[in-house]
Amino acid sequence: MAGRKRRKVKLLDETITDNKRKVTKETNEKNEKLELQTWSDLPTELLELIVSRLSLGDNIRISAVCKTWYSVAISVRVVNQSPWLMYFPKFGSLYEFYDPSQRKTHSVELPELNGSRVCYTKDGWLLLYRPRTHRLFFFNPFTREVIKVPRFELTYQIVAFSCAPTSTSCILFTVKHISPTVVAISTYHPGETEWTTDNHQNRLPFVSSIWNKIVFCNGLFYCLSLTGWLGVFDPLERSWSVLAVLPPRCPENFFTKNWWKGKFMAEHQGDILVIYTCSTENPIVFKLDQTTMFWEEMKTLDGVTLFASFLTSHSRTDLPGILRNNVYFTKVRFYGRRCISYSVNDCRYYPRKQCYDWGEQDPFENIWIEPPQDFSTFI
Repeated sequence: MAGRKRRKVKLLDETITDNKRKVTKETNEKNEKLELQTWSDLPTELLELIVSRLSLGDNIRISAVCKTWYSVAISVRVVNQSPWLMYFPKFGSLYEFYDPSQRKTHSVELPELNGSRVCYTKDGWLLLYRPRTHRLFFFNPFTREVIKVPRFELTYQIVAFSCAPTSTSCILFTVKHISPTVVAISTYHPGETEWTTDNHQNRLPFVSSIWNKIVFCNGLFYCLSLTGWLGVFDPLERSWSVLAVLPPRCPENFFTKNWWKGKFMAEHQGDILVIYTCSTENPIVFKLDQTTMFWEEMKTLDGVTLFASFLTSHSRTDLPGILRNNVYFTKVRFYGRRCISYSVNDCRYYPRKQCYDWGEQDPFENIWIEPPQDFSTFI
């Protein structure tokens, strides 16, 4: 009797043990399967979020795992750095720099800029003007380097430069109309003692204004007039012409109060782009077809990000995925000290439409500037 009980207990123990082993095996198999699903079947959106936080080197390494990871890594790979939005205070010398990619603001004291207004920016350099003394000067806010420019009086024209003033190919350019068909063009090379000014006749009317836009592209200065005509200056040939290109076609509702203040121009890989905005209407981006000489409306930006401001606009590729196919604008009314964006894919502003009255903006209040690759010492 006792032996029979012992056999039953033994069989029961063996059954329990077998069940435990079975459960453990099944659990391990489920965990292994779950682990495989976690990495191989990870939702694309979540994978993009994870990979977007990696450095460029880690991004390249992770792209070798499989085809799916490769496509995700390429789509969010950050090669370029977005420009920062620099705010000029009305009083004091505390300047703010807003990084849209990190959504961070850095504040820096720059007493060297007291009494000056910003004119243009390129390659991390600012070109500034002191109205009281008619003095222009270059300033790099990240290195605090200053390069002086001979005295020059700016009235209703704007001024631009081709590249960093430390380069031997740098040239400053400004245009001022004498009459509707005659302009005075002034240029200066850093290191020279004075400006060079020539008068040029143009067949089509061209009027200088603080609201005109200038970009340097393919060795030429392109200047978009208040009414949408495009002037071109060749610094090597010292030639000037107003292109027979009709201004971009916009809906009638674009031509309302202060419409001329909502225009921007940028250069992207040899192409000239203009952005037209008006109040709560969605902005329109045009590209100049240099073969047909026609402004073509762009329905997509193909991954390009535009950063528009009154004085200088920039274009970028290979930014974080969330920044792509967007136009970033500087501060507008009722929305604090940061920029807003317009998504070309979603056909909407972020945040939602408010009162985007460009006429209420101060053109010298802010400007986009390219930060250095290593700005740790700056902040």
